[in-house]
Amino acid sequence: MISTTKRMHLIAACAAMLIPLAAQSQDLPNKPLSIVVGFAAGGAADHAARVVAKQLTENIGLSVVVENKPGAGGNIAHQYVSRAAADGSVILLGSIGPLSIAPHLVKVGYDPQKDLAPLTMGMNFPNVLVVPPSLGVKSMAELIALAKREPGKLTYGSTGVGSASHLAGELFSEMAGVDIIHVPFKGGAPAMVDLLAGRISIYFATMNTAGPHIAKGKLLALATTGLTRAPFLPELPTLDEAGLRGFTATNWYAFVAPGKTPAPVLDRWNKELIKALQTPSVAQELTRAGLLPAPGSRDELAAFIAAESKTWAKVIVERKISAN
Repeated sequence: MISTTKRMHLIAACAAMLIPLAAQSQDLPNKPLSIVVGFAAGGAADHAARVVAKQLTENIGLSVVVENKPGAGGNIAHQYVSRAAADGSVILLGSIGPLSIAPHLVKVGYDPQKDLAPLTMGMNFPNVLVVPPSLGVKSMAELIALAKREPGKLTYGSTGVGSASHLAGELFSEMAGVDIIHVPFKGGAPAMVDLLAGRISIYFATMNTAGPHIAKGKLLALATTGLTRAPFLPELPTLDEAGLRGFTATNWYAFVAPGKTPAPVLDRWNKELIKALQTPSVAQELTRAGLLPAPGSRDELAAFIAAESKTWAKVIVERKISAN
């Protein structure tokens, strides 16, 4: 028989052991958590979200699932999360297009800097310009020459109006002095299907989407979109090096939450996301896919999104870019 005193000590010890578990989830609802992605399954954003969600599930002790809501260049997902329950159960892997470009081109139904609350930068990385071998070009010079010989014939795919790949294509057209046609898709995966089939000519792709096809020779990589060479394709020139001086159109994914989410919940998500992104296996998997982890504070992300919005608004006006 256990004495009353020993029984009380045992209960107290068990309670002490449970306190860390309770504290671990005190700022998050005790139910499945969702990371919403604005693009189709199989693309870079989807891959990144699933890698992070798996680690979060392990760290937090609650199920974290990925929910795909593709369409309108990611704007549908961003609008959905801007109106979602602000209890910490739903967050979004947002992207450059809906957060800093699309609001200057179309009516998106949300204010990125008011209706969505920053959590942390996720990944910041350049894209790679790829073409199918059937196009018959092997360098940027040959691609530009072909586009100039046949104005209005070449097409470039994007993940939707106002996406990073859309604006990269518009900027390329302007700086190269060529006329190529924009073809929007609901994500990187469907755009890649049409590129491989030769139904579009050019795509500014993420390395995760294009890498396997480049390795197998099914696609040719001509250049990357940053001002410095990409660590995942160091032998490939940038568009700046290839003759389009000053060209830069990097891509990024950032974690955000519904705008009215309480500060303690936002802080908790920031902490958990940074922890997940800095986990060596997660960082290695993302980097291998060409997605370079760049976690930081909530304030840093807020300032970054505001600066990007200002930059792309100016480009849209100066380049006369339209959603039509």
